[in-house]
Amino acid sequence: MAGANASRIGEVRRLRELSAGKLDEIAQTVSLYRSGRQNEAMLIVQSDRGKQLMDELRGLIAAAEAREETRIVEQMAAVDRSAAQLRYIVLFAAILLLAIGVLLVIAVRNAMRELRASRDEARSAHERLLQEMGGREQAESKVRQMQKMDAIGQLTGGVAHDFNNMLAVIISALQLAQRRLARGDTDISRFTDAAMDAARRAATLTSRLLAFARRQPLQPVVLDANRVVGGMSELLRRTLGEQIEFETVLAGGVWRVNADVSELENALVNICVNARDAMSGGGKLTIETANAFLDEAYARANLDVAAGQYVMIAVTDTGSGMAPEVRAKVFEPFYTTKEVGKGTGLGLSHVHGFLKQSGGHVAIYSEVGHGTTVKLYLPRTQLAEAEAPASIVSEELPIGDAGTLILVVEDEERVRTLSVASLRELGYTVLHADSGAQALPMLEKNPGVALMFTDIVMPGMSGRKLADEAKLRWPTLKVLYTTGYTQNAIVHNGVVDADARLLLKPYSLNDLARKIRTVLDEPV
Repeated sequence: MAGANASRIGEVRRLRELSAGKLDEIAQTVSLYRSGRQNEAMLIVQSDRGKQLMDELRGLIAAAEAREETRIVEQMAAVDRSAAQLRYIVLFAAILLLAIGVLLVIAVRNAMRELRASRDEARSAHERLLQEMGGREQAESKVRQMQKMDAIGQLTGGVAHDFNNMLAVIISALQLAQRRLARGDTDISRFTDAAMDAARRAATLTSRLLAFARRQPLQPVVLDANRVVGGMSELLRRTLGEQIEFETVLAGGVWRVNADVSELENALVNICVNARDAMSGGGKLTIETANAFLDEAYARANLDVAAGQYVMIAVTDTGSGMAPEVRAKVFEPFYTTKEVGKGTGLGLSHVHGFLKQSGGHVAIYSEVGHGTTVKLYLPRTQLAEAEAPASIVSEELPIGDAGTLILVVEDEERVRTLSVASLRELGYTVLHADSGAQALPMLEKNPGVALMFTDIVMPGMSGRKLADEAKLRWPTLKVLYTTGYTQNAIVHNGVVDADARLLLKPYSLNDLARKIRTVLDEPV
């Protein structure tokens, strides 16, 4: 490339020299001609020097033109080659783009096919999952039903066993008493005592079953847990015996609670009796009271527990403790680890039902060989504490007088007959009716009736409707309800209405005498 450039530079210089020489010749000839020296001018024209210069100049120009033509031809050939290459490149690019497009179409189609396959598979999996869930729900439902049937079977089996034992005692004792009386033998007290004891145990069993089912009618009052525990201390010491060391740790400033005091006392007695039985070789039992707060985390971890402020009563023993599998079943009815005849298995289930019905909670902490703690949580109340009712010191049966007229309303004939006989035995004057429709006319005829003793559940007019109608006409009339069924007109959410006085069936003569006297002595 450098040599070609040098050759061209030389050619340019030569062209300049030749052009200058030719121009000098022309200038000289013109000058001579103008000065009149035409002959000398013609000699220069006729000489070959100018022709040589022009020939060489034309040769250089022709060579340059030929070279430029060659260069142009070569460049055009190069352009043609480049154009051909470009066409090939464009064609290749087009083919490549087409191939890419085809591959993209194929890839998209494959992706769509996979998506459809995935969708169909997901749909099938969803349908299988629904079927499995349906099957699982059916299986779980069957398991729950089986568990319910097992629980019902255990419950009914326990009820049947205990009631059959008690009925066997009652029937046998009464039959023996009848045979002795038929022979003129009046020494039947041991038989009647046995029948009464079995009947009382049957009534207690029913009460505990109702408590477990949260159907026991409660009569809550605002009370101080420290006062309840302190008032029971002497009773519990006698119940536990001399081998058990008994201690109470009562916290100061304990909040008030709204609970049925009798049921709370029964719950504490049941727990303490279980603790005593777990300390056969002696030990220590401690009852502790304290204010407690159950937070949201505890409530989430324990079903049916509401977070909030509670009063805790903890009963701790140093007995044998319970294994986890035993602790998991302690609240089940008729579940007991005691020997046959030593326990009904309803003590802790009664406690559990009472606490739940009262809006509280019961928790058990136990370790084998180290003892057990049962914690009762009763919700705090802001109500003022009620005045403690006067305790009944006298054990004598309250006796009525013939001047007090009582109307008994009971649709069950045998119950009515025995109720009338019991009240007359107590000394009262008694009228009786088998329905509300019959009772109202009797009240019209006998405005001196002081108290109406009525069943709640009766056909036609219920005892509550009868009492409401009678109170409208005779505002000073006092009413005592009785029932064997707790879900009725005066019990709401397991709590007896504040203005209602209730005596649950079955009741003894002593229970009837004291309840009648209490209602009669209340101010109008």
